[in-house]
Amino acid sequence: MFNFFRRKPETAAPPAPAQAEPAPQLREKRSWRDRLAGAGLARALSGVFARNPKLDEDLLDELETALLSADVGVKATSALITDLRGRIRAREFADANALLAALRADLIAILAPVARPLVVDAAQKPFVLMAVGVNGVGKTTTIGKLAQHLKREGAEVMLAAGDTFRAAAVEQLKVWGERNQVHVVSQGEGADSASVIFDAFQAARAQEVDVLIADTAGRLHTKSGLMDELSKIGRVLRRLDENAPHEVLLVLDATTGQNALVQLQQFHQALIVTGLAITKLDGTARGGVIFAIAKEYNLPIRYVGVGETLDDLRVFDPVAYVDGILPERFG
Repeated sequence: MFNFFRRKPETAAPPAPAQAEPAPQLREKRSWRDRLAGAGLARALSGVFARNPKLDEDLLDELETALLSADVGVKATSALITDLRGRIRAREFADANALLAALRADLIAILAPVARPLVVDAAQKPFVLMAVGVNGVGKTTTIGKLAQHLKREGAEVMLAAGDTFRAAAVEQLKVWGERNQVHVVSQGEGADSASVIFDAFQAARAQEVDVLIADTAGRLHTKSGLMDELSKIGRVLRRLDENAPHEVLLVLDATTGQNALVQLQQFHQALIVTGLAITKLDGTARGGVIFAIAKEYNLPIRYVGVGETLDDLRVFDPVAYVDGILPERFG
């Protein structure tokens, strides 16, 4: 939750662009289970649990294959299977549904320590959130949806168009700014990204904005020059505020599987990551990588993307997520 001393009055929204999605208040918010039903991990687990199996090694082998094929990772999968195997041998489970309940508890236990919502420190004004990630992960869209979430919590928000290498990125951010009625600070194509974000910080401070969200150019995590630019942005911001950026939000695409772990490692080395947003967990994503990330890194998962609408960028809820991918019972 975002705690601000007062909620600023809402103003009428400007006309949306021709191809803009319907206003979020006109959409019914779908459940986590509805959104995650088509994800690879949910389908794999449903396949294992479609019958009422014996509590034996064949069941564990099927479950292990399903978890690994859905990108849960060797470390997390091994921990899960080892725990269930020991409890089967100890005859702890009366039936398959008891095992399902134990699996549910184990999955939630992996995710619970990293389910830490973003807390905007009101003492830091503006609170600077820098969004980073590789090309195509949905970073700019995530920024737009996050701006909407923050506004609903009563925050005054400003956006900085720091992705100056792709003209479409600036225009896309401006569209989100119009939808959310937030100011977007930008310069011409090819401008220095650090300069744009520096100017945005000064403007946000002068206007007493609560939160400044800075977009950055999507970059391959293997390109050291581009990664060095992120470090430069951090140094420039600290000239104005020694604690800035206050949040470095790495946006990861769940469809990239185990490569997301490599991206996380590289970005964390270049500019210490303080939070994660994991997109595209619905649809064709195998989705299990979220467990691998939780097991390998103790980094907060702030948000997950489970669809295309504004309401589908959600504060990460491990219980809702696990219940969304598991069948309610065997058979």
